[in-house]
Amino acid sequence: MTEAPLASRLRPLLSAARGPGAAVAAVRGTERAVLCHGPVGEDTRFETGSLTKTFTALLLAELTARGEVRYGDRVDRYLPFRLPGPPLTLLHLATHTSGLPRLPPGLLGRAVRSGWHSNPYAGFGEDDLLGSLCRTRLRHRPGSRVLYSNFGGGLLGHVLARAAGGTGGDYPALLAERVTGPLGLADTDCDANRSQATGHWHGRPRPALLMPGLAAAGAVRSSARDLLCVLGALLDPGTAPNPALRTALAEVQRPRLSVPRTGSRLCLIWNLRPRPGGALLHHSGGTRGFSAFAGFLPGSGTGLVALTNTAPTPLAPFIQSAYGVLRELDAGPSGKVWTARV
Repeated sequence: MTEAPLASRLRPLLSAARGPGAAVAAVRGTERAVLCHGPVGEDTRFETGSLTKTFTALLLAELTARGEVRYGDRVDRYLPFRLPGPPLTLLHLATHTSGLPRLPPGLLGRAVRSGWHSNPYAGFGEDDLLGSLCRTRLRHRPGSRVLYSNFGGGLLGHVLARAAGGTGGDYPALLAERVTGPLGLADTDCDANRSQATGHWHGRPRPALLMPGLAAAGAVRSSARDLLCVLGALLDPGTAPNPALRTALAEVQRPRLSVPRTGSRLCLIWNLRPRPGGALLHHSGGTRGFSAFAGFLPGSGTGLVALTNTAPTPLAPFIQSAYGVLRELDAGPSGKVWTARV
């Protein structure tokens, strides 16, 4: 059987994974392709690392569409204490302009004591997140610079859960209620106890990642099948099952600021690269055992997902290869669906 053109374009990504398993998937118009390698399938759950933040951004936009929060709301409006200094807003957290450091103060020391080489975030809970926030001095005035922050991403999910009437630890449940449930994502959640691929770091198996205090920054697990479904919804927000989610899917793609000296822009978490044929939006993630990439081009109806159960290596060749393949994909829907295993 002759391999479909879209599947042929994805095949080099499987060798770039350099891990025991990989799943790559793409959409181009009405054409779909999913390729898997090793002991994984299109429904196998992978840790997605910082790709989690794109789900958190969608949750922020959904709550905003319902009028439950506003992008300009102060973060401490939903906290049990007031933050000193200039106002820190939800939009600052969602655009990495909060001034918060990459990691919360005290996390590294706690990780060394509790398992830096096994599960570095496991001993850092919701109380630790708030305690660290009280001790943090912002690196710059909110809104004045872009500084990537896992701390900010984790705090955003904590605050959204509180804004919806729960506690900071209710982020996974709120995500299921507002985003993954309505989109029909059966493989996607923050549950470390559900079956998932075994991650690898330097060739060694890793335990499932635990992130009780920073779940919204990196705890989501998902599959190639589910992530392709998310990209389909982003490419056509009108297919979402309710008005708030339709609005949110469009809102996360709207540029919010320009990144100095790069030509890039930031949306809600998503990175945007202008291209002659239209914008390319992308994000990646990595944990101690997994690498993940997702990107899409709304103008051509093209999207790509790449997952592997091995940790990123220096220069992230798997992520870079995925980005390159996405750029090369041409619009040319054939209406075919192709699934293959190698």
